[in-house]
Amino acid sequence: MIGNDDDRRLWSIGEVARATGTTVRTLRHYDEIGLLGASARTASGHRRYTARDVRRLYRVRALRALGLPLDEIQRVLADTAEDLGSMRELLTAQLSALEAQAGRIQQLTAQLRGLLGRMDGASMPDPEQFMTTLETMSVFETHFTTEQQEQLAARRAEMGPEGVEAAKSGWAGLVEALLAHAEAGTPADDPEVGDLVARWDALGSRFHAAGEDGEATKAAARRLWDERGEELARNLPWSPDRMRALLRYVAEVREAR
Repeated sequence: MIGNDDDRRLWSIGEVARATGTTVRTLRHYDEIGLLGASARTASGHRRYTARDVRRLYRVRALRALGLPLDEIQRVLADTAEDLGSMRELLTAQLSALEAQAGRIQQLTAQLRGLLGRMDGASMPDPEQFMTTLETMSVFETHFTTEQQEQLAARRAEMGPEGVEAAKSGWAGLVEALLAHAEAGTPADDPEVGDLVARWDALGSRFHAAGEDGEATKAAARRLWDERGEELARNLPWSPDRMRALLRYVAEVREAR
C-alpha cells in the first residue's frame, strides 16, 4: 500500500496503478511525454517509483482534476518547486473545487427529492422543475471542465434567480412554438421560424460568458446534446423523439439563415 513515510520505499508500476486508480497505460504515457517517470530501475530494467515520484503523480492527478490539460500541467510542474508552500497551494485549490462540487451535489439532491415528492403526490413535475434539474446534472458531465462549470455557475449568479427562471420559462415556450412548426412541416427558411430560432439562440447565450470563454462553453454544451441528447431528453416533459426532431429542425433553420 502507498502511504507510509519511508522515502526509501519503491513501488512497481503495477503497484502504483492499483493503489492510485491510474492505469499502467496512463503511467507509461506520462513517462513517454516526460511528465512523470520512474526514478529507479531494477537490475533487470523494470520501473520502480520513489516517494518523490508518487508525490509528483499526486500533483499531476490533482491538477488534471482541476481541468488543466497535460501540456499545461507539465509547464506548471516545471515552474514550481516541490515544497510545502506549492503543495499547500495545490491542496487548497483542490479543496475549493471539491467544496464547490459538494454544493452542486447538494443542490441536485434537493431538486431530485422535490421531483420525487411531486410524483409521490401523483402530480407530474412541471417543465421548469425538469429544466432546473437538467441544468444541474449537465455540469457533472465530462463535457465541461471545472473552469467552465465555474463560469456557468458565475453567469447564473449574475442573472439571479428571477432572471434564470424567466429564461427557463421563455425557453419552454420556444420549445412548444418550434415543435408546432417542426411537426407542421413549416419550411426552415420561414421568417417567423427564423425569428424563433434567433430568440432561442439569444436566450441560450444568456447562460454563457461573453467572448472566447462563452463560445467554448457553448461548444461543450452542443457536444453534450450531440452525444447524450437522447438520455437528457428523457428528463424533459417532451419525448426524446420529439426533442431529437426539434434539434434537427433548429439546426436546419440556423443553416437556412
